[in-house]
Amino acid sequence: MFSERVDRLTSSLIRELLALTQKPDIISFAGGLPAREAMPPLDLSDPPPDLSQYGTTDGEPELRAAIAGQLADLGLRCRPEQILITTGSQQGIDLVSKLYIDPGTSVAVEAPSYLAALQSFRLFGARFEELALTASGIDPEQLRQAIQRQRPAFVYLIPTFQNPAGVCYDEATRAAVAAVLRETGTPLLEDEPYRELVYEPVDRGPLCARLDEGNTWMYMGTFSKTGIPGLRVGYLAASVDVHPYLVRLKQSTDLHTNRIGQWWCARFLNSRDYPAHLERLRTFYRERRDAMQTALTRHLGDLAEWTTPNGGLFFWVRLKAGGDTRALLVRALERKVAFMPGEAFFTSPSAAHGAFMRLNFSHATPEQLERGLAVLAEVIREQRGMTKTEATAGVVEI
Repeated sequence: MFSERVDRLTSSLIRELLALTQKPDIISFAGGLPAREAMPPLDLSDPPPDLSQYGTTDGEPELRAAIAGQLADLGLRCRPEQILITTGSQQGIDLVSKLYIDPGTSVAVEAPSYLAALQSFRLFGARFEELALTASGIDPEQLRQAIQRQRPAFVYLIPTFQNPAGVCYDEATRAAVAAVLRETGTPLLEDEPYRELVYEPVDRGPLCARLDEGNTWMYMGTFSKTGIPGLRVGYLAASVDVHPYLVRLKQSTDLHTNRIGQWWCARFLNSRDYPAHLERLRTFYRERRDAMQTALTRHLGDLAEWTTPNGGLFFWVRLKAGGDTRALLVRALERKVAFMPGEAFFTSPSAAHGAFMRLNFSHATPEQLERGLAVLAEVIREQRGMTKTEATAGVVEI
């Protein structure tokens, strides 16, 4: 006899695709996998002997202090005691879900939004209030109306190089959204896994830094995009009113995050080479982004539309003639090409959402980008032709 929660448990399409795309003959635009050649060296030699023992739930003091220093540089003032080291940023989403969500609890999210967050919120019974995403971010007035109408337990936003859409909120939108949250007292969960992967100058100031002392906020970060994803080290900084509850929830989940990974991350952040590593990383991924932009224009220019992202790891592509990208994925996989259908990133998928797909540019080489997008264009054209043939056949039969 399982809990009633299991009835709301859904599988992650990304996780399912990830197993498939590990095969060497697959060209994958599906997951947000960092490029192995862009990762820093993983030196785990000579760790302090005491790391062999259990640690504190909050995390290693050296790492928490380094993160607090970084956040202070961004204008988000919080003490190391307000930072909880998590097993990847995904655990932060899980802890916040456990803290706030009961069956029927309202949660406001962007549309589209990060599908693994939607999966976690849905598991605990959330009722979603979608906030339409534009090129500059969400509409602050729509946010205000949603809060007045539904009183969500919290608002979940990814304002910097949003996953999946790649949108970066502009300064005016950040200020207006923060004003609404301040005035209404609505808690904010801000997810920032991509903020360091910036390729053009844009506003990346945390929304949490714009809130008042009395506001409730939670700010998530990770070392998976700039460091070593296999270590699974992230963090959740939070206002003083919720931080103790998050710590207790983690105590009941896994006691603490692995100490050797935390030790490596602290050395990584405090190293003299860290700023130079970030610049090398940005240069590397900017070149990958530009290669995908060129290949998209060459092969899909007449089939789809998109906006070139100023940072992050994804292009958000819409087929001009509409379509079913889930069916398209099946045909693309037959030719060893994978991508993420856009429908999975919405809380209430519709036919219109079937025209979207998310394409990752970090993992494939420029040669693979070119070859994979050429195949994808062929499959799209074939799908269009098949649709026309089937429609004609249907008319004849009638």
